[in-house]
Amino acid sequence: MLRFARHDKPMRTWIEISRVNLLHNLGEIRRIVGPKVIIMAVVKANAYGHGLGQVADALQKEKIWFATDKVEEGIALRRMKIKQPILVMGYTPLDELARAVKNNLDLTVYNRETVAQIGRFRAPARVHLKLETGTTRQGVGERDAVALAQKIQESKNIKLVGVSTHFANIEDTVDPSYAQGQLTTFNGIVRRISKLGFGKTALLRHIAASAGTILFQQTHFDAVRMGIALYGIWPSRETRIAASESQRKNLDLRPVLSWKTIVAQTKNVPRGTPISYGLTERVSRDSRIAVIPIGYYDGFDRGLSSVGSVIIRGRRAKVMGRVCMNMTMVDVTDIPGMKIEDEVTVLGKQGHAAITAEDLSDKTGTIPYEILSRINPTLPRILV
Repeated sequence: MLRFARHDKPMRTWIEISRVNLLHNLGEIRRIVGPKVIIMAVVKANAYGHGLGQVADALQKEKIWFATDKVEEGIALRRMKIKQPILVMGYTPLDELARAVKNNLDLTVYNRETVAQIGRFRAPARVHLKLETGTTRQGVGERDAVALAQKIQESKNIKLVGVSTHFANIEDTVDPSYAQGQLTTFNGIVRRISKLGFGKTALLRHIAASAGTILFQQTHFDAVRMGIALYGIWPSRETRIAASESQRKNLDLRPVLSWKTIVAQTKNVPRGTPISYGLTERVSRDSRIAVIPIGYYDGFDRGLSSVGSVIIRGRRAKVMGRVCMNMTMVDVTDIPGMKIEDEVTVLGKQGHAAITAEDLSDKTGTIPYEILSRINPTLPRILV
């Protein structure tokens, strides 16, 4: 069993990961896909900012696969004694392929050079062929896919385990027509590849990430790749709207991550006092300002300057002036009883107040994925 630090000594800024909510979300996904579909827990980008080790610890006894972007992430999981299958979804440089095979990692392939390099190894290798169906990203088109599958079939030590693709426009729209076209293309290529004959075991088909899994049962196939929804965040507002109008309206996703810091200093300042760099904001009344030890280095976006907020003693405190590299100032004039080292919630719930990843992404013009994955990986993650 992996062990992680608890609140045994004071910390300035930290992340709390809810094991209960993570397992709850996994259960919700299992309810949607049924008992026979493989769930791949996508833990790339430090598990979407949640902490690779903490998420792996919480899920290590579950009957699932893990999916990473890089070989080094897969090897890190193996060092944590993770025994479940691990799929590397991103590009693996040719000189890292041997390490991947040695550590029993499934590899995503779409280049002849990759297949040729793996074919030189004596050790058996498992690969998943990535198909290009309309995202214009990773993957190989129909004609080249069949040729590459034949090349894999000719190699004695390479086993084609699965085929996959990725939707381009399923999260940001309520119109499924483009996704349906990709699905048709995928099915057509898979039929052609299957005719080549790959033994008694059928190829593992996986096409759906979070939005596809939630909205379209026909995309579940043999496995689903669960990223953002596993961590309790809806892929987009459009996904949530479409789900609310369908049989998924009772889907209950619970955020897994809370981000916290403390009050480092308070000071009383008269009306008109400028706050932070550039004198971009001045207090409009006699005010009390708190300094919190968190900034854009930690992942608290500079775009939150003068528009963001945090929660202290169950009340919102507005960000004043520019967010600095390691510090941010907030207005605590209307928060009575506050004192040094009071807990500050940057993301999550405190009392009846809450700040969500969607709240932060709306204020900074981005998406929740970026808000979470850009939280500094050096900040302590605590599994609670």
